[in-house]
Amino acid sequence: VMIINTEPLHPTFGVIANNVNLEDVTKSYLYPEIRELFENHSAILFTEQTFPEQTHIDIANLFGPLENREQQATKSEVKFKLSKVSNQSEDGLVYGEFDMETLDLKGNMLWHTDSTFLPTPALANLIAAKVVPSSGGQTELVSTRATLKDLPKNLFSMINDKKLWHSLTHSRKKIHPDLAAKDHIKRWKPQKWNSILRNPFNQEDSIYIASHAFKIEGMTEADSEKILDEIIKFCTQNKYVYSHNWRVGDVLIWDERSILHRGRPWPYSEPRTLASICVSMTEKDGLALM
Repeated sequence: VMIINTEPLHPTFGVIANNVNLEDVTKSYLYPEIRELFENHSAILFTEQTFPEQTHIDIANLFGPLENREQQATKSEVKFKLSKVSNQSEDGLVYGEFDMETLDLKGNMLWHTDSTFLPTPALANLIAAKVVPSSGGQTELVSTRATLKDLPKNLFSMINDKKLWHSLTHSRKKIHPDLAAKDHIKRWKPQKWNSILRNPFNQEDSIYIASHAFKIEGMTEADSEKILDEIIKFCTQNKYVYSHNWRVGDVLIWDERSILHRGRPWPYSEPRTLASICVSMTEKDGLALM
């Protein structure tokens, strides 16, 4: 058994794993320790990783089934394809700041949780830096497990024991109406999930919220939006935020059940590429409790 050497990522959540080569990880070696860190700390940073795409896929598979949005949308067998969060086309050209592809990326600059709008939400995101710009382009994280402990009682009472509706169209309307009308956006029907999630591993609660959330059970959309915006504003105060400046070789793994995140702008004439794999929740991860 190898003891993973860690240090805090942020005062309220997360760890940096200092002595791990992710190419060495298997189901029985290192993964059990990584999974325990994931459950207890919600985010893990690994640095100086140079693994190939298949290693990225293999590690993600240890966490659970790979999220395949095309398969979920079409309900048919579609081969998994590793997602690139990138402003580059396949032939290497950089999209302009106001191209639809870049606007799509700007949707990630809203505080959100991945995949809350899908029929099967995500457990984790495993994201690796491949190309980084000269400045900007950070990814910022917040633990809603930590912020729940401080959430004012009046806000907590508005969502406790209630479900929230989530829609990708709702969040993308905030960026541009043409983006919200795209087929890959509007094909997802709204989903509803409990506002407070309990981690079955350690019984810790977190707020399950996102820019995709648009309605609180029993309220109008207009009233809901005011409350949801206030909760996100509370949770994303500077004191709760970890801002990660990417370096090539960095890998971040975070718990989608308890982490809000967003991207930050960068000089859009420069390429930025992160390789991302989301893993879908299963019953053992608390899906039945949602």
